[in-house]
Amino acid sequence: MRKDVLEYIYSKQDLKQFLRSQPIWYRNLSRHPEEIKKFEIAALHYYERTIPHRIEKFNNGLQMASMMMNMFQGMYSQA
Repeated sequence: MRKDVLEYIYSKQDLKQFLRSQPIWYRNLSRHPEEIKKFEIAALHYYERTIPHRIEKFNNGLQMASMMMNMFQGMYSQA
């Protein structure tokens, strides 16, 4: 693999960890170093750090908070 690509990957801990968990990318980047952006996008999907994943996580938290509020309101209205 080209030294500049390897240094870029090792400068970011999550990319380094993704490369270790998905070694097929080592071969792909060795043959096609221009696919570094595809590698980064694949890492974002792997770690669920894309915008849709973040929105889904936020919505799940909001639903959980809403459910808890409804539960507390139900407890206080019965007392």
